[in-house]
Amino acid sequence: MATLMERIANERRRLRLVRQRMAAGLEAKANGDEAYVPFYVAVGDYIDTTMQRLHEQDVKMGKMILEKVDEVDDSVEKALGELEDRLEGAKAHLDPFLAARDELRERGAAALDKFEKVAKEYSDFIAANMGHHGATNDLCAKLFSPADWEYMAGITDEQQKQDAELFERVIESSPDTVTHISE
Repeated sequence: MATLMERIANERRRLRLVRQRMAAGLEAKANGDEAYVPFYVAVGDYIDTTMQRLHEQDVKMGKMILEKVDEVDDSVEKALGELEDRLEGAKAHLDPFLAARDELRERGAAALDKFEKVAKEYSDFIAANMGHHGATNDLCAKLFSPADWEYMAGITDEQQKQDAELFERVIESSPDTVTHISE
Protein backbone atom coordinates (compact mmCIF):
# COMPACT_ATOMS: atom_id res chain seq x y z
CA MET A 1 0.00 0.00 0.00
CA ALA A 2 1.25 3.48 -0.84
CA THR A 3 2.44 5.73 1.96
CA LEU A 4 0.50 8.84 2.91
CA MET A 5 3.05 11.05 1.17
CA GLU A 6 2.82 8.95 -2.01
CA ARG A 7 -0.99 9.15 -1.98
CA ILE A 8 -0.89 12.92 -1.46
CA ALA A 9 1.74 13.32 -4.19
CA ASN A 10 -0.44 11.29 -6.57
CA GLU A 11 -3.48 13.47 -5.80
CA ARG A 12 -1.48 16.66 -6.36
CA ARG A 13 0.00 15.31 -9.59
CA ARG A 14 -3.45 14.50 -10.93
CA LEU A 15 -4.89 17.85 -9.89
CA ARG A 16 -1.97 19.68 -11.51
CA LEU A 17 -2.41 17.68 -14.73
CA VAL A 18 -6.16 18.38 -14.82
CA ARG A 19 -5.55 22.09 -14.30
CA GLN A 20 -2.82 22.07 -16.99
CA ARG A 21 -5.13 20.33 -19.47
CA MET A 22 -7.89 22.79 -18.67
CA ALA A 23 -5.45 25.69 -19.16
CA ALA A 24 -4.34 24.22 -22.49
CA GLY A 25 -7.98 23.92 -23.57
CA LEU A 26 -8.66 27.50 -22.51
CA GLU A 27 -5.63 28.69 -24.46
CA ALA A 28 -6.67 26.77 -27.59
CA LYS A 29 -10.30 27.96 -27.18
CA ALA A 30 -13.24 25.72 -27.96
CA ASN A 31 -14.78 28.07 -30.52
CA GLY A 32 -18.08 26.22 -30.23
CA ASP A 33 -16.53 22.75 -30.62
CA GLU A 34 -18.88 20.25 -28.91
CA ALA A 35 -15.87 18.03 -28.07
CA TYR A 36 -14.94 20.48 -25.34
CA VAL A 37 -18.25 20.11 -23.49
CA PRO A 38 -17.69 16.65 -21.95
CA PHE A 39 -14.04 17.54 -21.31
CA TYR A 40 -14.81 20.74 -19.44
CA VAL A 41 -17.64 19.05 -17.52
CA ALA A 42 -15.24 16.25 -16.51
CA VAL A 43 -12.63 18.85 -15.48
CA GLY A 44 -15.26 20.68 -13.45
CA ASP A 45 -16.40 17.48 -11.74
CA TYR A 46 -12.81 16.54 -10.90
CA ILE A 47 -11.97 19.99 -9.54
CA ASP A 48 -15.25 20.14 -7.60
CA THR A 49 -14.57 16.87 -5.79
CA THR A 50 -10.88 17.53 -5.23
CA MET A 51 -11.26 21.09 -4.01
CA GLN A 52 -14.06 20.09 -1.64
CA ARG A 53 -11.70 17.53 -0.09
CA LEU A 54 -8.85 20.04 0.11
CA HIS A 55 -11.20 22.55 1.73
CA GLU A 56 -12.22 19.96 4.32
CA GLN A 57 -8.56 19.16 4.98
CA ASP A 58 -7.73 22.83 5.48
CA VAL A 59 -10.66 23.36 7.85
CA LYS A 60 -9.59 20.29 9.80
CA MET A 61 -5.99 21.56 9.84
CA GLY A 62 -7.06 24.89 11.34
CA LYS A 63 -9.04 23.16 14.08
CA MET A 64 -6.16 20.78 14.83
CA ILE A 65 -3.69 23.65 15.09
CA LEU A 66 -5.94 25.37 17.64
CA GLU A 67 -6.27 22.14 19.64
CA LYS A 68 -2.54 21.43 19.67
CA VAL A 69 -0.88 24.83 20.04
CA ASP A 70 0.11 25.82 23.59
CA GLU A 71 -0.70 29.47 23.10
CA VAL A 72 -2.56 31.34 20.38
CA ASP A 73 -0.07 34.15 19.86
CA ASP A 74 0.19 36.68 17.02
CA SER A 75 2.00 34.25 14.70
CA VAL A 76 -0.68 31.58 15.17
CA GLU A 77 -3.46 34.13 14.64
CA LYS A 78 -1.71 35.40 11.51
CA ALA A 79 -1.27 31.86 10.10
CA LEU A 80 -4.91 30.95 10.81
CA GLY A 81 -6.07 34.27 9.36
CA GLU A 82 -4.15 33.58 6.15
CA LEU A 83 -5.68 30.10 6.05
CA GLU A 84 -9.18 31.54 6.45
CA ASP A 85 -8.51 34.12 3.72
CA ARG A 86 -7.37 31.35 1.35
CA LEU A 87 -10.45 29.26 2.14
CA GLU A 88 -12.79 32.21 1.51
CA GLY A 89 -10.96 33.22 -1.68
CA ALA A 90 -11.02 29.67 -3.02
CA LYS A 91 -14.75 29.36 -2.38
CA ALA A 92 -15.45 32.75 -3.94
CA HIS A 93 -13.71 31.59 -7.13
CA LEU A 94 -14.91 27.97 -7.06
CA ASP A 95 -18.63 28.79 -6.83
CA PRO A 96 -18.84 30.70 -10.17
CA PHE A 97 -16.65 28.03 -11.80
CA LEU A 98 -19.06 25.29 -10.70
CA ALA A 99 -22.07 27.35 -11.78
CA ALA A 100 -20.47 27.75 -15.22
CA ARG A 101 -19.83 23.98 -15.33
CA ASP A 102 -23.49 23.33 -14.48
CA GLU A 103 -24.60 25.74 -17.19
CA LEU A 104 -22.29 23.98 -19.64
CA ARG A 105 -23.85 20.65 -18.66
CA GLU A 106 -27.35 22.08 -19.29
CA ARG A 107 -26.76 24.22 -22.40
CA GLY A 108 -23.85 22.44 -24.09
CA ALA A 109 -21.75 24.31 -26.63
CA ALA A 110 -23.85 27.48 -26.20
CA ALA A 111 -22.25 27.92 -22.76
CA LEU A 112 -18.63 27.30 -23.82
CA ASP A 113 -17.55 30.95 -24.05
CA LYS A 114 -18.88 31.78 -20.60
CA PHE A 115 -17.33 28.65 -19.11
CA GLU A 116 -13.94 29.46 -20.61
CA LYS A 117 -14.02 32.99 -19.21
CA VAL A 118 -14.91 31.85 -15.69
CA ALA A 119 -12.55 28.86 -15.85
CA LYS A 120 -9.65 31.14 -16.82
CA GLU A 121 -10.34 33.36 -13.81
CA TYR A 122 -10.51 30.31 -11.55
CA SER A 123 -7.35 28.76 -12.99
CA ASP A 124 -5.44 32.03 -12.59
CA PHE A 125 -6.57 32.28 -8.96
CA ILE A 126 -5.50 28.70 -8.19
CA ALA A 127 -2.11 29.16 -9.84
CA ALA A 128 -1.48 32.33 -7.84
CA ASN A 129 -2.88 31.36 -4.44
CA MET A 130 -2.90 27.66 -3.74
CA GLY A 131 -0.15 25.29 -2.69
CA HIS A 132 2.20 25.27 0.25
CA HIS A 133 2.03 28.15 2.70
CA GLY A 134 4.86 28.72 5.13
CA ALA A 135 3.06 29.85 8.29
CA THR A 136 0.56 26.99 8.48
CA ASN A 137 3.10 24.45 7.18
CA ASP A 138 5.58 25.49 9.89
CA LEU A 139 2.93 25.10 12.58
CA CYS A 140 1.84 21.71 11.28
CA ALA A 141 5.44 20.49 11.08
CA LYS A 142 5.92 21.40 14.75
CA LEU A 143 2.55 20.20 16.05
CA PHE A 144 1.45 17.18 14.02
CA SER A 145 2.44 13.55 14.43
CA PRO A 146 2.29 11.09 11.52
CA ALA A 147 -1.11 9.94 12.85
CA ASP A 148 -2.31 13.58 12.80
CA TRP A 149 -1.31 13.89 9.15
CA GLU A 150 -3.20 10.68 8.32
CA TYR A 151 -6.29 11.97 10.13
CA MET A 152 -6.11 15.39 8.49
CA ALA A 153 -5.60 13.96 4.99
CA GLY A 154 -8.58 11.65 5.42
CA ILE A 155 -7.66 9.67 2.33
CA THR A 156 -9.85 6.59 2.02
CA ASP A 157 -9.88 3.74 -0.47
CA GLU A 158 -13.31 4.93 -1.66
CA GLN A 159 -12.03 8.47 -2.16
CA GLN A 160 -8.98 7.20 -4.06
CA LYS A 161 -11.22 5.11 -6.34
CA GLN A 162 -13.50 8.11 -7.00
CA ASP A 163 -10.47 10.31 -7.71
CA ALA A 164 -9.10 7.77 -10.21
CA GLU A 165 -12.49 7.47 -11.97
CA LEU A 166 -12.95 11.24 -12.25
CA PHE A 167 -9.37 11.64 -13.45
CA GLU A 168 -9.89 8.95 -16.09
CA ARG A 169 -13.01 10.82 -17.35
CA VAL A 170 -10.85 13.92 -17.85
CA ILE A 171 -8.21 11.94 -19.76
CA GLU A 172 -10.73 10.06 -21.92
CA SER A 173 -12.70 13.20 -22.82
CA SER A 174 -9.69 15.40 -23.57
CA PRO A 175 -9.90 16.99 -27.02
CA ASP A 176 -6.90 16.59 -29.33
CA THR A 177 -5.73 20.12 -28.52
CA VAL A 178 -4.88 19.13 -24.93
CA THR A 179 -3.72 15.52 -25.18
CA HIS A 180 -0.09 16.64 -25.40
CA ILE A 181 -0.30 17.51 -21.68
CA SER A 182 0.55 14.22 -20.02
CA GLU A 183 1.81 12.69 -16.83
